[in-house]
Amino acid sequence: MEFGVPREIRDLEKRVGLTPAGVVSLTKAGHKVYIERNAGADAGFFDEHYERAGARIVYTPEEAWGRADVVLKVARPVETEHRLFGNGQTLISFLHLTVASPDLHAALAEHEITALAYEVMEDEDGTLPVLMPMSEAAGRLAPIFAGRLLTTPRGGPGILLSGLPGVARAIVVIVGAGTLGRAAARGFVGIGAQVIVLDIDLKKLRTVDEMFDGKVSTMMANDYNLNRVVSFADVLVGAVLHPGQRAPVLITREMVRRMRRGSVIMDFSIDHGGCVETSRPMTLRDPTFVAEGVTHFCVPNLPAAVARTASHALTNAALPYILEIGECGVECAMLKHPALRKGTKMYQGKITSHRLAAALGREVEIDLDAVLKDYVQSERNGQ
Repeated sequence: MEFGVPREIRDLEKRVGLTPAGVVSLTKAGHKVYIERNAGADAGFFDEHYERAGARIVYTPEEAWGRADVVLKVARPVETEHRLFGNGQTLISFLHLTVASPDLHAALAEHEITALAYEVMEDEDGTLPVLMPMSEAAGRLAPIFAGRLLTTPRGGPGILLSGLPGVARAIVVIVGAGTLGRAAARGFVGIGAQVIVLDIDLKKLRTVDEMFDGKVSTMMANDYNLNRVVSFADVLVGAVLHPGQRAPVLITREMVRRMRRGSVIMDFSIDHGGCVETSRPMTLRDPTFVAEGVTHFCVPNLPAAVARTASHALTNAALPYILEIGECGVECAMLKHPALRKGTKMYQGKITSHRLAAALGREVEIDLDAVLKDYVQSERNGQ
């Protein structure tokens, strides 16, 4: 099978869809890998590294897309990439199709693309195997960026997260006790802040309590508690995730108005629409804005700030699925890995996901289970 890795073209998106280590695994399995020139350079993976790993360097995005049966990306394709789609290709990336532009949906349908979304690939135990390391990276980066935004030169209130002897620590409120929320809590606790974590799932709150030996306060994320804690938070971290759906808005504009001037909101749910009413997507180049006197940090692709680490983590998590697709094809791999079935948003240009269909106000266009049953039957007949 032939795999293509285009260079990411979104602003400051320096991650790459496959590292040289991943190339070695694919080429050893007999597959061909085409890497667009300098696709990994900004993450420290240079063309000579890819060539030594067995990849072929191509010099235009048209070649990286055009030679591939399967295209491996990080970020959702932008408009200029839609014309590069090849008919019948498989595209694997963080797609967030529920909040994507209609142009992308139309291009995927027109070119009969099978679209696999990393962010909703889900194992039978409920874990999100490819999203998880990106969430961990974002959570661990949160204290670094929050600490800067609280400083006086950045327009913050001049608060040190850890405080000092005789001076209170900063109060950090984290809404969501999933992978990102726990990783953020770990970072903020490590730096010395006072941390409160809220969630609607009592099991997750018990996990947090056990992880931190009671050093982190936990609360149920009901309206009463949210209203209380938001009013005195120095940093509010939104880490709410409903896989494949728009994030619910839990923090209203009125709540934001009651926050202290110069405090910081970090809405990590922004790639799913945001869990704070006042949030809007920003970029690593221009990451913040002020609304209601509160600094908002709403960067959907924060792991791109550590592009090398994040690219390694992405390849580590995704490679077993990619190898399986190369070994026996997309349908066969879906049968072997429930996570791939969960991650399939479109099959040959037709919507398979009930959540995506609902978000778009449309109907499911093809039953993936029926497709896979037909595939099994055809394989039996072929034998």
